[in-house]
Amino acid sequence: MSALPTTVEARFEPLAEPLLDAVVAVELQAYTHPWSRGNFRDSLAAGYEAQALMAGDTLLGYFVAMKGVDEVHLLNITVAPAFQRQGWARVMLDALALWSRGQDAQWLWLEVRKSNLRAQHVYVLYGFRSVGERRRYYPAHADEREDAIVMSLRL
Repeated sequence: MSALPTTVEARFEPLAEPLLDAVVAVELQAYTHPWSRGNFRDSLAAGYEAQALMAGDTLLGYFVAMKGVDEVHLLNITVAPAFQRQGWARVMLDALALWSRGQDAQWLWLEVRKSNLRAQHVYVLYGFRSVGERRRYYPAHADEREDAIVMSLRL
């Protein structure tokens, strides 16, 4: 675990180009199949909601979400590995839910790898429910694909 001061003043700021080096570095640490810089740039260019959770100059995590008609689709939520298991995912989910309600969304949707039991547990504790599967949704080893669990949260 990385050390933060005992009193942490975390804040959200828009995820923007100057943070992309740090974001991509976290992606490479956190995932076997990380988003690319291009994925983040495309999301920013599309106007998706993208927020970085910061403590001073330290990137704790980030999320990217796409607004729909009466829903928000969470595309990426990541806590930097050094700060996992400290409650930051819940902080980001709280911020996302608050923003989503402000957009008049009725639902939050997401996909999660079937093998990512830890993330599924976080989502279930938050109130998300499994509503289906997407077969072969995620890239996996070699030419293989992994199924996704589709989850939703009524706001």
